[in-house]
Amino acid sequence: MLTSIKGKSVVVTGASKGIGKGIARVFAGQGAHVMVVGRNADAAAAAAAEIGGGAKSFAADVADWEQAQAMAKATADAFGGIDILCANAGVYPQTKIEEMDPSEWDLVMGTNLKGNFLSVKACLPWLKKTGEGRIILTSSITGPVTGFPGWAHYGASKSGQLGFMRTACIELAKYGITMNAVLPGNIITEGLEGLGDDYLKTMAASIPLKKLGSVEDIGNAALFLASKEAGYITGQTLIVDGGQILPESLEAMEQA
Repeated sequence: MLTSIKGKSVVVTGASKGIGKGIARVFAGQGAHVMVVGRNADAAAAAAAEIGGGAKSFAADVADWEQAQAMAKATADAFGGIDILCANAGVYPQTKIEEMDPSEWDLVMGTNLKGNFLSVKACLPWLKKTGEGRIILTSSITGPVTGFPGWAHYGASKSGQLGFMRTACIELAKYGITMNAVLPGNIITEGLEGLGDDYLKTMAASIPLKKLGSVEDIGNAALFLASKEAGYITGQTLIVDGGQILPESLEAMEQA
């Protein structure tokens, strides 16, 4: 059993829906004080109300330095500090390179990569004070491990997160702060649920566990990396994909 995180102050960016909301729900369920951060104020407030447990909300675009700073200050003011940052905010428009406008590349890099950097930088003054701060990045198998047409910018941003992490965790270790990344595979979110059962079954067919992951699966992985028990783990990646990256072909799945 992990040491309780009850009363810990947690920032979760991109938490108004999908994986971010799942992470926020897992932490709130363990008694943590959770700040649900999203670009849309109404969506963030609705997610916080749904999560309950005293969760609060804040509207911010983490790609903007002033807004990232305001997010961190609001959390510290509300909860008396910041113990854990789950930097999850991300966008993933699907556009192939030939059709991609350079502005779309900048949007993805701004939110997914620069937004991670600014979130960490903004929360750092309070994370340092704890002597055991935790930072968990939501990366992806797409980019660091796999590729998929239309997601060149997304894959580059997710790989970039890991490059940032491996240097940042060295710089922050002197403060007792750890930084790790969770790499989700195919996870059921609001967007996927609307595509129908046939589509979900097709996706699940390539996964050894024969099912897609839940947002809680990612939340539980983040919870472990934020725990006292994970205090000697830093700069590492945890793939949560049901074994998706393991088969070398669909034939390998058929032979199993």
